Amino acid sequence: MSNAATPGWKHAVVTGGAGFVGSHLCAAILDAGTAVTCVDDFSTGRPENISELRDRPGFTLVRANVSERLAVGRPPDLVLHFASPASPADYLRLPLHTMEAGSLGTRNALALAHDAGARFVLASTSEVYGDPQQHPQNERYWGNVNPVGPRSVYDEAKRFGEALTTAEAEAHAVDTAIVRLFNTYGPRMRGHDGRAVPTFVRQALDGEPLTVTGDGLQTRSLCYVDDTVRGILALARDGMRGPVNIGNPTELTMLELARLVIELTGSRSEIHFVERPTDDPAVRCPDITLARDKLQWEPRVSAEEGLRRTIAWFRDHGHD
Repeated sequence: MSNAATPGWKHAVVTGGAGFVGSHLCAAILDAGTAVTCVDDFSTGRPENISELRDRPGFTLVRANVSERLAVGRPPDLVLHFASPASPADYLRLPLHTMEAGSLGTRNALALAHDAGARFVLASTSEVYGDPQQHPQNERYWGNVNPVGPRSVYDEAKRFGEALTTAEAEAHAVDTAIVRLFNTYGPRMRGHDGRAVPTFVRQALDGEPLTVTGDGLQTRSLCYVDDTVRGILALARDGMRGPVNIGNPTELTMLELARLVIELTGSRSEIHFVERPTDDPAVRCPDITLARDKLQWEPRVSAEEGLRRTIAWFRDHGHD
């Protein structure tokens, strides 16, 4: 990634920087020559995700819960707010922490950007669309979310974060952007985090049955993490407010995904069908017209290639 990816930025703050997507963001920004402060409380992030960054010039780690405080030393030019549990296993285990990260954490990150005159990017999610009645989903769709369902702690935290970000931009002229991420996957995911790709890869490598929920015909649109990071930084440097969908518009059913993982791992695992979770979306696919037209961004890595890279990483690093 060239320095053109970070125009004029000398210092970026990434909350949740030891998480899956956050750690890849930290690395990409460092590679582009911008200093990075990673803020994480390690409730779901992992020290090993940033182990290769900690001795690099320009990298600083601040261990903190963004819902309680956010002090990073010198002022940043860019604040990327990615601190939040993101997998079902995590946000169901940490429901209040998840809601606080989306509310108090977003408020604190916005205050940091406001005080520094920095560009602010909120990591939102396709989950704001809920179990969508519009397909594919564009940014004008308001969603179909159960506000008291088991997924609501994450869905509503992100929806509130979007509203708060919008209000801050209007009330205090903070330079904000909202990115809605769709089903990102790749190296550094945790094998037991509950999401489909790491779950299927772990099960296949261990020779266990792949547990497909329901009839397996529900769809997801998988975006490899390198593509996601490119999209996030494209929005950060463009100046658009958004929201902007960043995801891969190629859909796979969960059954197709399970079979592809078995094929790519060479596993002899079988497929077992299990009960489908409450409020599990039937379809999920981004309309990326806005990202294509305004950011000149679209995904480059196919599902097969991205899964090959992910499987190779799990083979090398284990799959706990």
